[in-house]
Amino acid sequence: MNVFEFRNLLSSEDRREKRKGFLKSLIKSVDTGANGTQDYIVKKGSGKNRIAKAK
Repeated sequence: MNVFEFRNLLSSEDRREKRKGFLKSLIKSVDTGANGTQDYIVKKGSGKNRIAKAK
């Protein structure tokens, strides 16, 4: 491997690492169950406004 190929290899590795870091910074954590996203609330009937549970 000559010097030119070695420099190209190093620069491509640097670009790849920067891209990975950038993509990781875009990922946002999420609160499970926030705003009622995890449970289903009954809208009509005798159990109105209650959380539906599986039996």
